[in-house]
Amino acid sequence: MTTADHRVVGEDFLKETDTYRRELLAHCYRMLGSVHDAEDMVQETYLRAWRSHERFEGRSSIRTWLHRIATNACLTALDSSSRRIMPTALGEPNGDPTVGVVARSEVSWLEPVPDTMLESDADPASVVGSKESVRLAFIAALQHLPPRQRAVLVLRDVLKWKAAEVAEALETTTTAVNSILQRARAQLEQVTPTEDSVTEPTDAQQRALLDRYVKAFEDKDVAGMVELFTKDAIWEMPPFDAWFQGPDDIARLIDLQCPAKGRDSMRLVPTWANGQPAFGLYLRENDDEEFRPFNLPVLTMSPDGVSYVHCFCDLKLFETFGLPASLPADTPAA
Repeated sequence: MTTADHRVVGEDFLKETDTYRRELLAHCYRMLGSVHDAEDMVQETYLRAWRSHERFEGRSSIRTWLHRIATNACLTALDSSSRRIMPTALGEPNGDPTVGVVARSEVSWLEPVPDTMLESDADPASVVGSKESVRLAFIAALQHLPPRQRAVLVLRDVLKWKAAEVAEALETTTTAVNSILQRARAQLEQVTPTEDSVTEPTDAQQRALLDRYVKAFEDKDVAGMVELFTKDAIWEMPPFDAWFQGPDDIARLIDLQCPAKGRDSMRLVPTWANGQPAFGLYLRENDDEEFRPFNLPVLTMSPDGVSYVHCFCDLKLFETFGLPASLPADTPAA
């Protein structure tokens, strides 16, 4: 084959495979629980695919072939990494709103993923796969499964592969796949939190609740915050291991531990993560200072209020989400 022939094959390969990049990212994210690790594994997938594409015989679709490579790349990566968790995985609510929280940098924490990274090329309004398959509750529950169980469950229940296809991808038998899937489903049912069954609010309810959420935080209105949350609402904020339950404790936490001095100290920039509403929250200490990144809350909502806030304090996520590095001091309230 001439150099020109190689160039044509390479261009065709890139053109034909690049359309699957977003769904491969979603797949790797489900497996790994980290958007940054998922990006690395997508790159690894394309590298492995490029090295072996001339041996691709077409017995399966390119999509299936790429997912098979991605799955095995993730399984290899999981051999040497810890599972990613959220604070709620560490036990019962252990937070005291009156006591300062402690960061645990040695723990591998779950990360959110921006919806913009998962939007379908064909339909920017839709997230690749169902929203349920990338919700934080589902991703967190997946991390409780051993890697092989995780792979089988995602391939069978999310990607809807046949048992025989999964068996071929993982170099095992159909009987083994069915047995692994049964165990994975049973384990997932035990660790799936009740938030996963919460009824979604209507669009109008959600807009109204989000408006109230922004106003309460930008005003640091503690009484207004109490009214936002459901009676069993949960607040967690990795890398801090403490988590809190109930609107009173959540509001007291924000009142006593958040360094915002009061009204007009915070600004919230809306975004979306894991198919859920989220915000980049910015804070300033003095009126003449610019607003600086503080945390990134991802909300689970019901018709009765906010039922869960996963509040991520890793400031590197602001860049991942394409959020500004700061906001001018004169940024108006919402």
